[in-house]
Parts: sequence; structure tokens; C-alpha cells
Amino acid sequence: MVKRQIVLDTETTGIDPKAGHRIIEIGCVELINRRLTGNNFHVYINPQRDIEEEAIDVHGITNEFLRGKPFFHQVAREFLEYIEGAELVIHNAPFDVGFMDHEFAMLNQGYPATDDVCEVLDTLVMARDLHPGQKNSLDALCRRYDIDNSKRTLHGALLDSEILSDVYLAMTGGQKKLNLAQQSDGEQQAGSGGIRRLGADRPSLRVLYASEEEELAHTERMEIVNKASGQSLWQQ
Repeated sequence: MVKRQIVLDTETTGIDPKAGHRIIEIGCVELINRRLTGNNFHVYINPQRDIEEEAIDVHGITNEFLRGKPFFHQVAREFLEYIEGAELVIHNAPFDVGFMDHEFAMLNQGYPATDDVCEVLDTLVMARDLHPGQKNSLDALCRRYDIDNSKRTLHGALLDSEILSDVYLAMTGGQKKLNLAQQSDGEQQAGSGGIRRLGADRPSLRVLYASEEEELAHTERMEIVNKASGQSLWQQ
């Protein structure tokens, strides 16, 4: 059975949609049966309001940068069609889903609530269950699972989704950056985390046999073991 998951993150103008704050960036990474497909979704959005300075300090997205970017209503249908029917994998899901539902509701066009069309998996809840009493931020999980987040000097929706996909795979099965669906045969043969295949013309392995002295020493050792514990299993 095909399982489609969307690892999702958003950036916003502030922390509370009820105070009028809006989504300014959506980044999504698609997993099919735990493999990255490259079918990602990424868009910047003009929020039609100013971004709080504290938020700019977090993600670095400025009001000037968003001028000329599409409004949410211009990307809403495409975004909904992309996520519909998938399981959303989100770190601190109530935050992002709350903003998504707020944006869809503001359109007054009958858009459904997110959890009516998607299952939602909160990796923050999962991490707290796995590592109670410890820090479970995305950066902390990267350190715990040895995942490179050196490019994450600022938050960014697509980058954070890519990092979270590695964290999620590590938390749920020890797989990190598993992307065989996009690797060529040459890349798989070359190693680099893929499958290394030996050529058919490779030289035969040299077989080394024990010498008479080594066989005698082994027999003497087995006699000592037998006297101490009875007949050994490999001599029955």
C-alpha cells in the first residue's frame, strides 16, 4: 500500500493568527513509502500586513522581500490539492495547522479544515514520548540523531521541512536521507550511502586453510574445554 506523507513547515508574521498574523512561507517535502520523491511545494506569500521584528529575527524574511509575491488566495487551491489525502508530518503541528486553517477560513470559499482532508502527525509529541524530559526542538533532535543542520542559520520553511524529514526517518526507523528513488544506478554502485555492488569480473577471494600446527593447537584447546564442560556443541 502506497503511503504518502508531506513534511511541512510554515513561517509567519507573528505567533498568533487570532491577532491577525499571516503565513508568509510554506515549505513541503514529499515522502512516498519513506522515500523522498523531489516533488516538493514551496512558496512565499504576501501577507498584506507588516511582519513583526521578532519574527524577522527568526526567519530573516522582510516586508520588502515579500512585495510582489502572490497572496494566499492565489496559491490556496494548488496548496490544498498538493496536501489533500496525505499524512502531514509537522513539528509542533498545532501552530502550523492553526495558521493554515485560519488562512483557508478567511477566504470564505468553503475550504475544509486541514484535519478533514489530511492526517496530522506531530513530531514534537513523538519526540517527547521518545525522549521525555529532554530538549526536543528541531536543532536538539538534529544533534541527537547526528543530522547536519549547519545551513540552518535562520528558520526557513523548505529547509526546515527537509531537515525534519531526516529527523522523522531517523526517529521512526533509523533511516536518514534515504533517497534511493532519485539515485542513478551509478550513484548506488558508487557508495555514498547507497548500495555498493561488486563487478562480476572481480578477482576471486583467496581462501586460507589452517596449518597442521594450528589444527593441532585447536584440538588441544577443545580437549581442555571438553574436560571442563562436557562435549562441546560443535563436536556433537
